[in-house]
Amino acid sequence: QVQLVESGGGLVQAGGSLRLSCTASGRTFSGYAMGWFRQAPGKVREFVATITRSGGRTNYADSVKGRFTISRDNARNTMYLQMNSLKAEDAAIYYCAAAGASSTIAGGYDYWGQGTQVTVSS
Repeated sequence: QVQLVESGGGLVQAGGSLRLSCTASGRTFSGYAMGWFRQAPGKVREFVATITRSGGRTNYADSVKGRFTISRDNARNTMYLQMNSLKAEDAAIYYCAAAGASSTIAGGYDYWGQGTQVTVSS
């Protein structure tokens, strides 16, 4: 079992930045690939970014490429999502998730956090 807790969400103006954190407890954090997903009201949960166990490889949704950066610190059992140049369409609940292998598909993840709200004002 892995427990995941997101933090860092909030209200930001369009063009601003936020950094989300996802802290893990339970089983060895470095044994899991990690991902960020988001879900806006009335929409399906969508892939944002993923990172391999070592942090050596990352993958991003086209909609956030060049603006968001995923990273992890295995010594701190924490994953991050640096979000820059935020747009109104980035507003959503952001979820972190853990999986045996890096994936862009929500169904590929075994453990999920409760989510953190990101609101972007225009």
